[in-house]
Formats: sequence, C-alpha cells, structure tokens
Amino acid sequence: MNPFEQKAMSIEKCFCSLEKLNTKSYDKESVEPYTKLRAILMNGTEFEAVGFSHRFSRTCDNNEVRRNLAALRRSEAQQQKRIACLKPQNENQLEHTIGYEHLAVDLTAELARREKNQYVKQALDFALLEDFDHLYRYADLLEMEQGVKAQRLVGEYAEIMPGRPTIAEHRHPYDSIKYHIVNKDSNTSTILNTMIITAAEQQTMNYYMNIGVFYDGSQLGRELYNEIAMIEEEHVSHYGSLLDTNVSPYESLLMHEYCEAYLYYSCFMGEKDARIKALWEELFEQEVCHLHIAKYLLQKYGRMDWQEVIPDGEFPELLTFSSQKDYVREVLSSVNITADRENYIDVKDLKNDSTFYVYQNIVNPKKKLVPSHRVIDDYISKKGIDYRYQIAEHPVEQLRNRQKDNTSVGLM
Repeated sequence: MNPFEQKAMSIEKCFCSLEKLNTKSYDKESVEPYTKLRAILMNGTEFEAVGFSHRFSRTCDNNEVRRNLAALRRSEAQQQKRIACLKPQNENQLEHTIGYEHLAVDLTAELARREKNQYVKQALDFALLEDFDHLYRYADLLEMEQGVKAQRLVGEYAEIMPGRPTIAEHRHPYDSIKYHIVNKDSNTSTILNTMIITAAEQQTMNYYMNIGVFYDGSQLGRELYNEIAMIEEEHVSHYGSLLDTNVSPYESLLMHEYCEAYLYYSCFMGEKDARIKALWEELFEQEVCHLHIAKYLLQKYGRMDWQEVIPDGEFPELLTFSSQKDYVREVLSSVNITADRENYIDVKDLKNDSTFYVYQNIVNPKKKLVPSHRVIDDYISKKGIDYRYQIAEHPVEQLRNRQKDNTSVGLM
C-alpha cells in the first residue's frame, strides 16, 4: 500500500457532524483487548498530530500555510473525538489504565522486536521493562481496591509480574537524553517506530498527569498515578530525544501524516470487530487527504518532493498486535541496567556520586514511602502474597518472592 498513489478526497469531506463525533462505544465485557489497545494508540496519535500542528502554526508567518494547518488540525481533532468515544462510560479510570500499560508493553515489545537500529532497539527494550512493572503495580491496586483481575482485562496476552522496580526508575533528567537518529540515514520503519512510541508515551504521560488526582479509590492510588506520571515524563524525554532534530517543519508534517496513514491502515488490516474496522478504514481515507495536503505544502514551501523525505512511499511491515510474553521474558535479563547520559550501564558499575544517586536521594529519601512499593506492601499485608499472572517462574531470581516486594533490583 502506497498512500501517495491513492486518490485523495477534499478536506471538507473529512469533516463530520457533531452527532457523528459520538461514536458508539465498545462493550468492555466482550471487547477484544487489542481493539482497546488500537483505540488508545490512535487517540494518542491524534493528540500528537494536533499538538504538532499547533506548534508549527505558532512559528510560521505564512497564513496560507497556517490555514491549511488549521484545516488539517480540525479534521484530526474530530478524528480524536470519534476514537475517544470508543471507550465506554462504565470502564473506570483504573480499568482503562490497565489498557494503557498493556499497550505500552505489547507495542514497545513489538517495535523493539522488529527494530534494525540497535541503539533505538536498546532504548525500546530499556523502557519496556519499566512499563511492564507499571502494569504490575496498577494491577495489584485494581485487584486490591476493586476486586478486578487485570489478567482478564489483558486477555492473558501479557504476563503481570515485576519488571524493573519503579523505585529504580527515578533518574536524573540528564540521563533521559539520547543520541537522535538521522532520518536520511535511517529506514522508514525506524523513523516510524520513534514517532509511534513517542506519541504513545506522550499520551500516557498526559493521561496520568490529568486524571491521576481524580482517582477516588484511595489516597495511595492518587500517589501511584503521580509517581508513574513522572516516569512517563522521563519516557517522553527518552523517546523524544531519538527524533531527528534537523528536519524542517514541512518534512515533519509529511512524516506525521504518513505515520498516521500507516497506523490507521495497520489498524484496519488487524481489526476483528467489523464496526470498528470500518471506522479505521474511514479514518485512513481521511489521512490520505491529509498526507496529500502535507505533500503540497512540502513542495510549495519546503521546496522538496515527498520522495526526498520518504524515498519509497510503500508502507513497511504493518504494525500488528500479538502476545509478547516470550520477548519480555528475554529482555528481563537486563533489569539491572540503568541510563547513564546517552548510554546504558549496569547499576552496579555506577559511581556513588553519580547523578542517578543524587536524584534518587532527592526523590526517594524515604524508600518505604514510595507509592509504587507501598501498593505491593499493602496488598501482601492483606492477602499474604502479591497479585500476579505468570505462565512460569519469574526469569529473574530476585523478583520471584511474592511475599516481599524487591526495592534493590536496578537500584544498587
């Protein structure tokens, strides 16, 4: 599929009535988990598109360009509303959060598994173990406070057990910045992977920052959201620093629209629910229109042809969702790795005066009070052992004890 070869509708045909914005929600009891994940992914993708468009417009002094951006942005905003409405009202905040973390695990693992750039792959593998741990922390909170087992929500596609303990994830901001890729020297898949994961993590960060304080289950739950929201900010800095810093806004616009078209087509091809599959197809057709407008702006004002940005318009291997249990178990062997400026290092090799420990002493002066670990401690004190879903023994020996939460792995 080459979206540049598809016939594009006019931008006005992308707009819809207010009534149509209110998409019928999925049934939370019968929905296939990966349908939920696609909705969360594309919601975040549209947030990224709208945010980028606003930033571009605010630094552009050409009103024809700004008018085109406004038209694209209005259509993207409508797309976001239609996708957001797929979430049913009876799916509560914490249940929806499990979907966010399930997406973070299986999306990151899928991108890492296929990534050819070893530096980008390392970045994906590194943060994967942290989102995997977040899934475990939220799952224990959900079962403890609502009696809902996250195992059912993830459809047993993902295991629920500790990753790199959240306490070990609080790193100095300097260690979140990595070397950026160079688009002209990278294959299209690598560029797409960095864009997709940055948008997905940005959406997760925004979600937790905005809704965390509205959690009404317990004060501890509010604190857990605040803590993990800070890790998600690290992840956005981490992944966002991989993006090429030298492309023009016109090139970036083209890549944003191409990425959206790629994702909608991937969703369409992978979706099993006929009604939602039709929605993905409709939104893909709208993205073809958006892409052709971006192509026009690139050529007229960026003085480039689209082939100079994307040499082959044919979509690379489509994004698919499937269980990544084996891959995650393999990556868990690196649970003691931490970030050290642009590189990664075994935490045991860090110097005592490293910025990692400087920051840890500021953020976690009293380790027993860290919310992510109090959640597990509270669960164990009530039930005797933590809540997990495992298909086999945990591959990391230090993380096998279900009667005591580990606060040293990845930290010392």
